[in-house]
Amino acid sequence: QAPANFPPLRSEAAVRVLRGRMKGIQGHCNSCYMDAALFSLFSCTSVLDSMLFKPFPLCDRNVQSILRDEIVNPLRQTGFVRAGSVMHLREQLTEKGQCSSFTNAEKDPEEFLNLIMQQILGIEPLLRLQSGGQEQDCYCYQIFMDKQEDLVVPDVQQLVEHSFLSSHLKLVEIPSCFILQMPRFGKEYKMFSKIIPSLELDITDLLLDSPRECCLCGDVATLECS
Repeated sequence: QAPANFPPLRSEAAVRVLRGRMKGIQGHCNSCYMDAALFSLFSCTSVLDSMLFKPFPLCDRNVQSILRDEIVNPLRQTGFVRAGSVMHLREQLTEKGQCSSFTNAEKDPEEFLNLIMQQILGIEPLLRLQSGGQEQDCYCYQIFMDKQEDLVVPDVQQLVEHSFLSSHLKLVEIPSCFILQMPRFGKEYKMFSKIIPSLELDITDLLLDSPRECCLCGDVATLECS
């Protein structure tokens, strides 16, 4: 455990601490969905550090302390988290949640995020989406799309835009944190062999009622063609 608080790793420090053997979060008993989610959310960014410290209305302080002291701080300090620490968190999620298989079964990352953010910590939804005039709140967005022949090795920007377009979705407001789940990678079928990370994400065209430039005259656009 690392009771002292450590900031997220950046640039050269991230490379030094996280690269090499015995680095990252140790996998055990179908934990990969949770390991990958925790590493993505906390290793190199502080956007969701409120999950570690803030006493939300429904906040379970025991789960919060396990997440902070046994997983996030050791990851940021030494670049390694042992499987037992993640299992401790999984046991608590099984105890607090409605599902009894968090300790042994593979889950959807969205199921894990909804449980820990909504039911255990009581965080307000991070995203507000609109489709067909109906708004919905959520904590992350899973990219759904049909196979695109012209997308052989896509980047994240292309996948998000294609997914929003095919699902007729818009962001109601700029999200404070935009958690994206990439298309499924199963054992039998992979939609893409590789996905290139986009280090920046342009959400201008994804925002509802966002003023944009007309591609013909350069003035503020009044109509949008998909």
